Amino acid sequence: MKISERAEYATKPIPLTCNPGDMVIDAVKRMAGKNYGSIVAVDDDQHILGLLTERDIMKRLVAENRDPAKTTVGEIMTGSVRTANENDELIDWLRIMSNERFRRLPIVDSDNKLVSIMTQGDFVSYTWPELMGQMKNLAKATFGESLTLPRILAGVLAYSVVIIIAVGLIS
Repeated sequence: MKISERAEYATKPIPLTCNPGDMVIDAVKRMAGKNYGSIVAVDDDQHILGLLTERDIMKRLVAENRDPAKTTVGEIMTGSVRTANENDELIDWLRIMSNERFRRLPIVDSDNKLVSIMTQGDFVSYTWPELMGQMKNLAKATFGESLTLPRILAGVLAYSVVIIIAVGLIS
């Protein structure tokens, strides 16, 4: 499934943006006002120049005792930002983000202009119902139609009793 095909994609709010020359204090105030964990640094044509995250602020501003009123976003932002196209496969990006350990993915159009930003949490919440459906189908294929909620609960209860007895015998 493509990123743009998710119903939720159309309802994402416009990403918070700034200029790399803006002072960090102003960017942080805007982030705090929206309760966002990042702000995208763009040029006048909405091309991405960098990304300022809470982690950048902690590592490159606070930890270095820099003054947020005298430090520009461009001085502390992450400059090399991975971007996806709205027509890319959603699952591919979830895997990439997980493997490369980043949580925010700016989405660009065919002209490389910022159109949205997706988080790893967005991708997980969007794919969660599909993963649950796959688990259900796998369970049915493995155990047949006889696998019902009461039988699952009885199995968990029986397993718990066995563990409690085993722990009691060992102690």
